[in-house]
Amino acid sequence: MRIAIFGATGQTGLEAVAQALQKGYDVTAVVRNPDKLAIRDSKLTVVRGDVMDAASLTPLLEHHDAIVSCLGFPRASPVTGYTDSMKAIVEAMRKNNIRKLVTMTSWYTDTTTAANGGFFVNWLLVPLIKPVLCNMRAMETFLSEQCQDLDYTVVRPPGLGKGDLSGNPVSVTEEAYFVKGNKGAHRIPRADVASFMLSLLSTSQYNRKMIAMTTAVL
Repeated sequence: MRIAIFGATGQTGLEAVAQALQKGYDVTAVVRNPDKLAIRDSKLTVVRGDVMDAASLTPLLEHHDAIVSCLGFPRASPVTGYTDSMKAIVEAMRKNNIRKLVTMTSWYTDTTTAANGGFFVNWLLVPLIKPVLCNMRAMETFLSEQCQDLDYTVVRPPGLGKGDLSGNPVSVTEEAYFVKGNKGAHRIPRADVASFMLSLLSTSQYNRKMIAMTTAVL
């Protein structure tokens, strides 16, 4: 399988690249600055691309089977980064007849559900990052309303941290903004999220679905 990974120089994206190579995939890392990606492998191609520009991405995605997006944007970036980039990626996918897309957002993209997380999440964290969560939600809405021709899956993880694969089972709730039983204060390793996202490439179980997930002990 030949896959393109967006956000490959971010912390989750780096995990996705490394794990995809371990699985034997042919990987194209689409990055803004190729010098930032230190991984070298015979099955890895690193290309420069503008994630906001479909014309830039279209030739880069030729002959690919699937797309994995781990894109994230600094707080100083415009809060339309998730929607703008996804629209460009989808346009480039369609021009190359690519159907499979796995991307990530976060728990609580519907910010009214943040009460599940307790005082810190509901009153401190979510208000601080609400513009980002709202743009993530707008991206999810774009996919659900305008991309039914694609086999997309949106993965919603909780807080992300460092660490190796936990080995814990993945708890999943479809069409939910968090996983019940977990108060949201836990962080899970980015490695777990990358592993789960890659596992979705070989299944149609969650096509055209939004799924909350965690590997934290509930």
